[in-house]
Amino acid sequence: MWIRENGSGTVLVCRIHPNARKDSIEPPRDDQLVIHLKAPAIEGKANKALIKFLSTRLDMAKTRITIRMGEKGRTKVLFLSGIGPEEAKERLGVTGPP
Repeated sequence: MWIRENGSGTVLVCRIHPNARKDSIEPPRDDQLVIHLKAPAIEGKANKALIKFLSTRLDMAKTRITIRMGEKGRTKVLFLSGIGPEEAKERLGVTGPP
């Protein structure tokens, strides 16, 4: 499941594609939300860009988004503090089942 409730927030599993033409979100594939980022995958730039992009899309502070697993990989497990899965899906513009 690419998105699920966990305590006081939501766990989000995503697959990052750095060096893209533009920042964008695709529907989930292989149980991971697909996110394209313009930032390169060097020196943590893609991680910073991911948090900034998601904070804008979710309308929440960057400090409420943490990378729990996958800092050096393309598959990331994120924790979104203080937001439920349904609200997160709505704000991200992703519809359909989890």
